[in-house]
Amino acid sequence: MVDPTSDLGEDVDEETAPRCDECGTPIVQDPDHRVVTWIGDEGVEQRNFCSDDCRSAWLDANDVPG
Repeated sequence: MVDPTSDLGEDVDEETAPRCDECGTPIVQDPDHRVVTWIGDEGVEQRNFCSDDCRSAWLDANDVPG
């Protein structure tokens, strides 16, 4: 997993890049990259998305605390 605090694209290729949790696209130097984080039963949870559309689709299909 890529360090989420590093600049996106810094030493990242398609093999090591995070993948969109909705469509599976590798997120490499993507200015539309979105992240959803929340506190769950197991601690901090995070999901990565390549676009607002994928983020919206995932949120519509999953119960995530607001």
